[in-house]
Amino acid sequence: MSDAVHPLAVASTPTRTGPVRLSERHVAGGMIFGLCVILFGIIALPLWALLSKSVEDTSGRFVGLDNFITYATTPTLVSSLGNSVLVASAVTLIVVPCAFLYAYALCRSRIPGKALFYAAAMVPVFAPSLLSALALIYIFGNQGLLKSWMQGASLYGPIGVIVAEALYCFPHAVLILVTALALSDGRLREAAEALGTSRWRIFHTITLPGARYGVISAAFVVFTLAITDFGIPKVIGGQFNVLATDAYRQVVGQQNFPMGAVVGIILLVPAILAFFVDRIVQRRQSAMLSARAVPYAPKPERKRDTLLLVFVSVAAFAVVAPYAIAVWGSFVRYWPYNLSLTLNNYDFATVEPTGWDSYRNSLMLASLTAVIGTSLIFIGAYLIEKLKVFPRLRAFAHFLAMLPMAVPGLVLGLGYVFFFNAGWNPLGFLYGTLAILVINTIAHFYTVGHITAVTSLKQIDGEFEAVSASLKVPFWSTFRRVTAPICMPAILDIAVYVFVNALTTVSAVIFLYGADTKLASIAIVHMDEAGAVASAAGMATVIMLTAITVKLAHVGLDRMVFGRLQRWRNR
Repeated sequence: MSDAVHPLAVASTPTRTGPVRLSERHVAGGMIFGLCVILFGIIALPLWALLSKSVEDTSGRFVGLDNFITYATTPTLVSSLGNSVLVASAVTLIVVPCAFLYAYALCRSRIPGKALFYAAAMVPVFAPSLLSALALIYIFGNQGLLKSWMQGASLYGPIGVIVAEALYCFPHAVLILVTALALSDGRLREAAEALGTSRWRIFHTITLPGARYGVISAAFVVFTLAITDFGIPKVIGGQFNVLATDAYRQVVGQQNFPMGAVVGIILLVPAILAFFVDRIVQRRQSAMLSARAVPYAPKPERKRDTLLLVFVSVAAFAVVAPYAIAVWGSFVRYWPYNLSLTLNNYDFATVEPTGWDSYRNSLMLASLTAVIGTSLIFIGAYLIEKLKVFPRLRAFAHFLAMLPMAVPGLVLGLGYVFFFNAGWNPLGFLYGTLAILVINTIAHFYTVGHITAVTSLKQIDGEFEAVSASLKVPFWSTFRRVTAPICMPAILDIAVYVFVNALTTVSAVIFLYGADTKLASIAIVHMDEAGAVASAAGMATVIMLTAITVKLAHVGLDRMVFGRLQRWRNR
């Protein structure tokens, strides 16, 4: 995710009931223990390696907090921290109000084309974050179409980073706020309207308080995404240093691993804070819903609907147009002087040694991550949620499964660098291979898939498990014959989520690729560094179109599976 956070409502349902036979208990215990070992190895140990490296010097000796003191007393590094906070704060102040008004128009008005506007807002989700930066270069860069609009200011710096991050973060905020507004109880608003309460008073006494937890959650998510993103500052930041680029420079450029670890720990702080705030917010948001809550059905109102339609039209255009221009630019012969179309920019081998191989590597990574990751995530969620054995071990596994949500991709990537390059680690041979990229990507996006799987499993009536236990049917047979088919829509959701994010991720894998495993998203960074902006935009376009195609195929497949599932339930 892109590194996106989705609030999900969770309903309480009984877990597997009835006695678990001794052989089943042994199998279940072994599988839960194995899950804990896997999650501990791919999540907890790399983070421990990062923490350990931050208190060592370059020779590996323990130095306590000396590295943190050095960081705090180095003006250039401290200024990067200030720049990161500045960018993240500005992006949050821009994105959250705009996303709230956009979500309000989708949920609380009768404007036409809601599905189209929602889809328009989601476009950045299917592209690497770097594409928004490349798009702005085409529009406002040194040779941009609208360079004169900059009034002499430079795009390469805080202005460009803030605008590009706003485009990148906007859909994530919209997702959260649409959910928050859709879950609000409509009875209060209907009662207020019946009493003749003014629209402004309804908004600030009912609508906004009802969605306040969603607003808080969106603000923390946007802040975290902006402060931890690597791709956009790398492409459009110029000499404007931020924490993410500092970490890259310390590790890759200067080979100063301890200082890179310190930057990683600093990046971890806002992410952990956002994680705990989001957990609290989701619990309170759920507590606001009652069994008698009803969704609000807005009535037509010409003035309101017209104004909101104008706003969402402008906002949707502002989101989609830059990406459309970047796609156009990838086919242009020489921007902006020769706008004739050509496919030469897609001959990637002329500007990038790996050529199309990097795209094939990304497809292989996304496919393996979707198959292996989805299997691990769903089976792990089943073991945690449905088997009523070894409660402490299941609780530990659940904690490990939730941990990646609090860890930015760049920080997890740093942890993998230190863990797999440690002299004592026999798995060091995996470094630079496709295997480590798959493992890292699964770990990075594990939590959202886990929450989705657990939510789906909680919706299955516990009677299935009770009947299976009473008939002495092993839990793995129940899983194969009943649970997995019923949860197939959720399994497909997880697979597509993991596939798309694996295809577009940059920060989590920037430290881990080898000569033969360079990914398309990393090739985009290198092509941009070489000045081949059109080819970089071309590779980003290929990634975006692939992700959109997979999502559209998922929608059609999901409808087919849902129809078959309905027929199966009606038998």
